[in-house]
Amino acid sequence: MSADTPAASDAATAPLKRTSLHDLHVSLGAKMVAFAGYAMPVQYPLGVLREHLWTREKAGLFDVSHMGQAVLIAKDRRHETVARALEALVPADILDLVPRQQRYTQLLADDGGILDDLMVTRTHIDGRLYLVVNASRKIDDYRHIRARLPDGVALQLMDVSALLALQGPQSAQQLKRLVPDIDALKFMSGLVTRIGAIEGHISRSGYTGEDGFEISVVREHCADLARELLAMDGVQPIGLGARDSLRLEAGLCLYGHDIDATTSPIEAGLAWSIQKRRRVEGGFPGAARIQRELMDGPSRRRVGIRPEGRAPAREGTEILDARGAPIGRVTSGGFGPSVNAPIAMGYVAAIHAKPGTAVQLVVRGKPLAANVVPLPFIPHRYRRG
Repeated sequence: MSADTPAASDAATAPLKRTSLHDLHVSLGAKMVAFAGYAMPVQYPLGVLREHLWTREKAGLFDVSHMGQAVLIAKDRRHETVARALEALVPADILDLVPRQQRYTQLLADDGGILDDLMVTRTHIDGRLYLVVNASRKIDDYRHIRARLPDGVALQLMDVSALLALQGPQSAQQLKRLVPDIDALKFMSGLVTRIGAIEGHISRSGYTGEDGFEISVVREHCADLARELLAMDGVQPIGLGARDSLRLEAGLCLYGHDIDATTSPIEAGLAWSIQKRRRVEGGFPGAARIQRELMDGPSRRRVGIRPEGRAPAREGTEILDARGAPIGRVTSGGFGPSVNAPIAMGYVAAIHAKPGTAVQLVVRGKPLAANVVPLPFIPHRYRRG
């Protein structure tokens, strides 16, 4: 799933909010940082590199309670009513969702730029959609959505809820100790169920490229659930530093970096998130631009980039073509622990976006050789069966 990383940390101008796991983070030796208005763990004593590799090999537990959770509710309790209200704001096919199905989409501006990306789940109760939005955008998102809802549809914030993410190839094996039938939950679906002694909402999704789950529970129960999961041999607490390197290897966009109000879903390589009916019918903000880019292609594209050396290219690094002419900029970059090499994503003019294209990255004033490569940098290992 989409989420924020430490790169988007706020200036420390206001008191930081604390999630319900703050005291647990501190007791576990976490290094806390200001991020999206919250005090959040960037790493634990294990360190970012080992936290990253642990998640790829076993199961990592993330506190993502800073994210925004809300429910869109239709007064007439009809799915069609609430779905059409949201479809006026996003390009995904919400009407076609079956109960418990989840879908990734974007809130769009009138010109087709991305205001935020979010997860939408049709709940088991008709007329309700469960939304998860990014921490740094949630206040603006709520304002934007409410201002555009028709009569009979309301947005209800889930301020009493916390959110955990359990990610990694052993996540199902670990969670099964508390939810025996968790194997029946398919990728990109969610349900309300018992989690040990408490009730919560679980979706099979995440932001690492691995199999995993996002678990929403009432705040008062979150710390107890986290301790119960961390007591399992295969689970370690993981901070925002490893969350960023995991999502970068998986080629997943970060709002405010790889996508923002200046980028369209097509430029960002997110055409897969717009289903056929919406592509044809439109009816969402910026539809004319997006339909045009689907037909003719965008002028620029998000690409993966592999530097030939060991020097990482950070956000903002200028990208040149083989002759030295500017063609774009890096939007996310760093070291990929699982690929054991520097990796980056960025936008380049469409004519330079073909994998295998030689480019140069201006690092510390010097052009370094690199190549455009397919995304993701490592295969996704979602459980699709």
